[in-house]
Amino acid sequence: MNYKKIIKIRKNLDFLDSKLLNLIKKRTLLVNQILKQKKYKNQIIDKKRINVILKNIRSKSVKKKIDPRVSNKIWRSMINAFIAYEYRSFKKK
Repeated sequence: MNYKKIIKIRKNLDFLDSKLLNLIKKRTLLVNQILKQKKYKNQIIDKKRINVILKNIRSKSVKKKIDPRVSNKIWRSMINAFIAYEYRSFKKK
């Protein structure tokens, strides 16, 4: 095992993680904008929208030669995390 190579690869992963955190921050700001438009908690989960998102991610994953099962798990986790975030952040108008 080449530890120097592993360390270099891990630094690249750390760099990508930072970029992902920046994207998650931007996504959070957009989710906050959507949340402001919702009047009732029962509007937080939109199953049709979730299905569309997951279908699009699967299609894009296949085109980009990414294992769609990995992408699906990541997006499902992200969607569930943001749903929980919306419930915590919901302010009834």
